[in-house]
This record gives sequence, structure tokens and C-alpha cells, in this order.
Amino acid sequence: MQVSGLNVAYGKIEALHGIDLRVDQGSIVTVIGPNGAGKTTLLGAIMGLLPSHGRIEYLGSPADDVPVEHRVAAGLVLVPERRELFSSMSVEDNLQLGAFVRRRQQSRAEFAAALKDVYRRFPRLEERRAQQAGTLSGGERQMLALGRALMSRPKLLLLDEPSLGLAPLIVREILQIVASLRQAGTSILLIEQNARAAMQIADYAYVLETGEIALEGPASELMHNTRVAESYLGLAGAQSQPAA
Repeated sequence: MQVSGLNVAYGKIEALHGIDLRVDQGSIVTVIGPNGAGKTTLLGAIMGLLPSHGRIEYLGSPADDVPVEHRVAAGLVLVPERRELFSSMSVEDNLQLGAFVRRRQQSRAEFAAALKDVYRRFPRLEERRAQQAGTLSGGERQMLALGRALMSRPKLLLLDEPSLGLAPLIVREILQIVASLRQAGTSILLIEQNARAAMQIADYAYVLETGEIALEGPASELMHNTRVAESYLGLAGAQSQPAA
């Protein structure tokens, strides 16, 4: 995916200005930044949930005017910050809804294989397949949100704060699963409040501040940038390379 000159405004207030961003096939790209920088807005614009100006190319073709459901059918899938599960429905019913857009393209065998793959990645979901989603723990709800997204067989997965509100051990487990998705060929654009954890699994990173890209580079290098280390990694006075 290639984003060029992306602008998003809420009325007269510009939330994003001139965003250029790229996600290569089979890579994890993370966007970090302070609260209110426009990270969630960025994902909403890429998904087609918010009106925007600029250019969005997905799989080599313009996606600016493509309806949301067609983007999902083409493999562009968002896991929102609030997970947006159907609380009164069972775990398995939520997973089945994740495949709704692609059901006409899938045989029963393909659907069953997708469900089996989700349960392989998330054994706890299989254990709770008949349980109402609203009764799950925070970590289990995040697993269900990820599993539901995987049911649509995504090529590019947009993740908005997957570790939000979770205990450190669960955060580690969730991000390990995210890293394993890259190994399976899924590209990922990751918005994450835990900048250190995100950059440890990412190939490339962008720093978004007040609606603009302030810094970018390979994640392994950006972690050693003084400005990034002090502002986002909690390393005050870090001895590292100067900010660009």
C-alpha cells in the first residue's frame, strides 16, 4: 500500500496533512506518536471510513473511491481500537461474521479451514467458542477481534492499539501473534501505544505528531534516535544519535 499527500479534516480543523506512507508486502510498519496526533484518523481514512484528500493505492490500484466493503473483500481489514465485538453473540458467531464479506467467494471447506486456522492460533477462543463475547477477558476480546479479522483472509491488516488496556504478559502474547502473521505473509500497519514493543517487531516506523510525519526510518534504527528514545521509549538522556 502507498499513501501519498493524504489530508483529513474535521470541519475547518485539519487532522492530517500531507501524509506519505508505505507498507511493503510481508512487512510490519508501525506508526507511533502522542495521543491526538491523528493515528486512528489515519487508519480510518485508509479504510475509507473518513473522507480524505490525497492518494491511496492498494495492491497497485487507486483505492480512494473504493467502498469500504470492497476494500475488505480485497483483503484490507481494520481491527479497531475498541474491538467492536457483538457482545451478546457467541465467540464463534463473531468469527463467522468476520467472513461475511467473503462468504460468497469461499467454499464451505475454505470457510472451515479459515476457522480451524483461527482456533489453531487462538486455542482459548476454541475453548470458549459457545461463550458470549461480552463475558471474555480483555485479552480474550482482543484475540477474538484479531481472529474475526483473520476470517476475512486479510492481505493487509490495520491494527489500532491492540495492546490497549491489557496486562504486560498479554501484550507480549498479542504482539507475538502479530509478528507470526507477518511470517504467514500478512502485511501489517500497526498503531500502538507501547512504542518500544511495536518497534521491536516492526520493520519500519513512522512518528506522527500534530497530524504530520515528523520522523521515519527502519524501526531498528529509529529506536536509537535521541528524540524517539526520550519522547516515546522512556529513555531520558539516552546516549544515541541526534534527531534528524
